[in-house]
Amino acid sequence: MNGKSSIAPIAKRLKGKVAIITGGAGGFGEATARLFVQQGAKVIIADVQDEKGVALCNEIMASSTMANGHHNINNGHEGETISYVHCNISDETDMKNLIDLTISTYGKLDIMFSNAGISGDLNSTILGTTNENFKKVFDVNVYGGFLGAKHAARVMIPRKSGVILFTASLASVIGGQSPHAYTMSKHAIIGLMKNLCVELGQYGIRVNAISPGGVATPILVNALGMDKKTVDELLCEATVLKGVTPDVEDVANAALYLASDESKFVSGVNFMIDGGSGITNPSFSFVLQNFLASQGYTS
Repeated sequence: MNGKSSIAPIAKRLKGKVAIITGGAGGFGEATARLFVQQGAKVIIADVQDEKGVALCNEIMASSTMANGHHNINNGHEGETISYVHCNISDETDMKNLIDLTISTYGKLDIMFSNAGISGDLNSTILGTTNENFKKVFDVNVYGGFLGAKHAARVMIPRKSGVILFTASLASVIGGQSPHAYTMSKHAIIGLMKNLCVELGQYGIRVNAISPGGVATPILVNALGMDKKTVDELLCEATVLKGVTPDVEDVANAALYLASDESKFVSGVNFMIDGGSGITNPSFSFVLQNFLASQGYTS
């Protein structure tokens, strides 16, 4: 025995890959950025939250340096592990520049994760939905996703390889639980994903979507005006799968699988991360149980 472990190190699942994550400064994007870097990817965070984005990059770079025992950051050059770019995803010039910067820095783009999105106003009535809110939600959630895919495809098609991912939502398969603009936008993203799957498949490009159920992200916590612990408790109570608290890492792990070569024959999938909630409507069962209880019946 020479005192060294005989166990081979686990290969990093995204070693050598270059990934863009829009909306990467927080929530699902932040968790995915952390995981992608851990798994060997070069990551570009695109967001409009400049302070958060820069702070996250600095934190991840510092952690990476400590873990590796040496510096691997070269201020915008190819050796850089993670970087931040200010990008309004609904502005085509911003999106084009983001892709061009990625190519000039790394020479390629392997993974485009169009994750950025907004919930918009929480008024769920058709009469309470304003035109301004509707347009804003679609500009970010749909047009932004379209622009990301368009400019990613521009550089992926010549290489005949690449992965395009979208963050959709449980609202893409069920109705009645989210505002109209948000629900429509997530249905639209799934339509785009399916069309792109067919078009880009001939170039070896895989296209998929991830649809989380409720997760206590900063956006949801702030929208509900509750603390994270309370939101987590509500989500655990509401989901079909009991005993598990959904979190942002669930989405990050799904993105890792779909971005890696482990899913090399997976395309056109709307990957549900919802604990089974999208397959059932429990309303009738709850109403029946309450009615029977009110009539004195016991199970």
